[in-house]
Amino acid sequence: MERPGEEVSNGVHSYFVYILASRSRNLYTGVTNDLHRRIVQHRDGLIPGFTKRYRIHRLVYYEVFGEISAAIAREKQVKHWDRQKRLALIETQNPTWKDLTEFLFPKLKRTKRAF
Repeated sequence: MERPGEEVSNGVHSYFVYILASRSRNLYTGVTNDLHRRIVQHRDGLIPGFTKRYRIHRLVYYEVFGEISAAIAREKQVKHWDRQKRLALIETQNPTWKDLTEFLFPKLKRTKRAF
């Protein structure tokens, strides 16, 4: 597992476990091989369900993996944690709950959501 903020290089695919939060701190944990694309999908309301309904689109935590099996295992682990443990995980890396999308993808414009 790579540390948050580091990228897997040398042509190896990267897989991400990420946590999104709403303003009221509802949480969603997911896994993807393209974090930028997935964030755009969440922000634009293209993924029906929980994240769209509760406007959960602020990236507050992520981890990078070189193997999909490790990423999926980590996602399952985090999803089974209680809320307090997930909050502690977020706050170890992002104590102010800043939207990390602004740091990772500065060209990604904030859009007003119609949903």
